[in-house]
Amino acid sequence: MAADAAETVEVRGALVRLRRVTGLPVAFGGLVEPGRPQIRISELSGTATTAFSALAVVTGNGLGGKAAVLARPCAVTDYSASQRISHEYDAAVATEGIKSVLAVPVVVRRRVRAVLYGALRTAQPLGDRTLSAAVDAARDVEQSLVVRDEAQALLSAVREPAGPSGAAWEQVREAHGTLRALAQRVEDPVVRAELLQVCGRLAGATAPGAPAQAVGLAPREVDVLSCVAGGATNAATAERLGLRPETVKAYLRSAMRKLGAHTRWEAVVAARRAGILP
Repeated sequence: MAADAAETVEVRGALVRLRRVTGLPVAFGGLVEPGRPQIRISELSGTATTAFSALAVVTGNGLGGKAAVLARPCAVTDYSASQRISHEYDAAVATEGIKSVLAVPVVVRRRVRAVLYGALRTAQPLGDRTLSAAVDAARDVEQSLVVRDEAQALLSAVREPAGPSGAAWEQVREAHGTLRALAQRVEDPVVRAELLQVCGRLAGATAPGAPAQAVGLAPREVDVLSCVAGGATNAATAERLGLRPETVKAYLRSAMRKLGAHTRWEAVVAARRAGILP
């Protein structure tokens, strides 16, 4: 899946959640076009017309353009009458019949990547609960995009791994552990499958041409061992994987038993020999 298509899916999901949590009848949004100072509205939820479909909102113009420039949420009670924004898009707003509107930017590493809008068809103030929910929806998208960016960077870095020696292998092993941890946080099944496929390729590179031994470790047991191999404590592993420390210990004990290991480091060595870890 192309990066922009995957990001669009994140925006779409956020708009659906925003309407569900707040009860707002209308939500829409889109991505900031790369290399261009404008937001392309691509996702509509609850709209009655196509007035906003593919609308290009220039950065700085209207409510969403203002939110993008300021990199913070903005809201108006009556869009067409507001003196706090410019009015290049009044025709589309009037056609859709909305009045109170909020716009929240999605900001990743100080760069606005998208803008989410929510709206009422009546002119009434949008309460703190609604504004907070909109900000939460934007934060969810931000976190997903950060994970996706990190994953893509790692994928690019390990597509052609260096030879199996010294510092190069340590980098490969670190990337493997990071990829496995990221895979569990990615909702997109296509991206997750690609991440795990790369993990398998890295693990198999330990013994080129030799298939991994059928030890039968569960995916979470491999995740835990991968963190342990990188020197993480049980507590750090739990935080990284979103598990309880007791659960990490249980997975580690199970993996050790299956690998015939008496210590965590013996388990790591056995997993590497079996082609489960790089």
